[in-house]
Amino acid sequence: MRNSKFRHVFGKPLKRDQCYDNIRISRSSWEAPYCAVNPKYVAVITDSAGGGSFLVLPLSKVGKVERDGPLVCGHKAAVLDIAWCPHNDDIIASASEDCTVKVWQIPEGGLTENLTESIVDLYAHQKRVGSVVWHPSAMNILVSGGSDNKLFVWNVGTGEPLIEIGLPDLPLCISFNYNGSKLAATCKDKKLRVINPRTGEFLQETSCHPGAKPARCVYLKNGIILTTGFSKMSERQYAIWDEKNLEEPIQIDGIDKSNGVMFPFYDPDTEMVYLIGKGDTIIRYYEIVKGDNGPELFYLALYQAADPQRGMGFMPKRGLNVNQCEIARIYKLHNSGLCEVIPFTVPRRSDLFQEDLYPDTAADVPAISAEEWWVDRKDADPVLISLKGGYAPSKKEAFKVVRKSNVLDKMPSRASVGATPASANNEAAAATPALPPGFDPQGILDDMRKLKLIVKAHERRIKTLEEKLSQYDTNLSDEEETEKA
Repeated sequence: MRNSKFRHVFGKPLKRDQCYDNIRISRSSWEAPYCAVNPKYVAVITDSAGGGSFLVLPLSKVGKVERDGPLVCGHKAAVLDIAWCPHNDDIIASASEDCTVKVWQIPEGGLTENLTESIVDLYAHQKRVGSVVWHPSAMNILVSGGSDNKLFVWNVGTGEPLIEIGLPDLPLCISFNYNGSKLAATCKDKKLRVINPRTGEFLQETSCHPGAKPARCVYLKNGIILTTGFSKMSERQYAIWDEKNLEEPIQIDGIDKSNGVMFPFYDPDTEMVYLIGKGDTIIRYYEIVKGDNGPELFYLALYQAADPQRGMGFMPKRGLNVNQCEIARIYKLHNSGLCEVIPFTVPRRSDLFQEDLYPDTAADVPAISAEEWWVDRKDADPVLISLKGGYAPSKKEAFKVVRKSNVLDKMPSRASVGATPASANNEAAAATPALPPGFDPQGILDDMRKLKLIVKAHERRIKTLEEKLSQYDTNLSDEEETEKA
């Protein structure tokens, strides 16, 4: 038996009145956690008709959720993934089946009415967007993955895509490494790829898990990647890989024969990994240790409950209670609509701050700007803070999107009002600057017209489908009434 200070970690759920109840959790078939948490809010993707929405609650607003409570509901189709910004606890990104990524700013204190206006909309994907991931240390850098087999790296501050990365198949999971210089991605073609997010170059590639169900990945420290997936015999398994050599895994072990997708959550401070399977009643946790052939996953214990989990959220270290030796907090979504809070604690007799349990952790301050990361090709580890004495959030300014100017931003000159056509044309010719070479205003207008036609076609299609659905519901109710009669 290996000695470990985390050997006796245990999870104890809070009472129902200290959790969040009566939530209409999404019924989408997309494999995602459906929940995202930070030290201020908990967000849950909800089920909605005729569009996409998600619920955002302050952590203190426990108990039953109002059935007609305020939602974030600006998407035109189902929301598939959400992610809180690591550098601003009021900013959240959402990915949707309507082919867009939207970034929202939650008002201080939470929502009091439906939030329909996002602060920036990111348009580039041609099919549904299933994943969004924030850069761990660079400000306003976001990566999205869609069913068009593409990754886009965005500068959210300007609302522009920095690079488009084409993939051979649908991306299922995306993860940045510790300083954000590399990306790991698992795809539907059952391969794991290590990608340079600035150039789109595939640095390494390998077949990871041969099973038919989706594989997940998470980047660990020191260039190690953890993946979860299925074997050919549909056995759930995990594997550890070295980013420099993906030919053979450092470690690969089977877990069980269940059929739920396994979601890995990583704590870089304690080097612990939590494996949570959809539909399971068990949460397993492991410690990363040095083995004979390199890093290995050492099994610690498990948390078992009666009800299966439909989704899950993982609290960053900044949101934990250090006075009670809490090293993790998981938000478990039940099929009944309950969001259960499960703190994981290391039993200690002393009430003093335990420095061995709480090394310096990532702060809510970016280490570098988007321009430094993209233009200067600079990499930096996250800024670290101590949790001794508790976490105090840094002051944040209102998020601003700075868009580049274009030809439509120019105000017409007032001097041309009332002037003769000839003089007005002469003044306009003198005032109009020379267009840069290759600039095509007519091409931009044509593209705008095409996009408007596509949007109108989608709206007509949505309206037709809604009418068919309502007609089906009417026929079904009529049949039930006939059977009763």
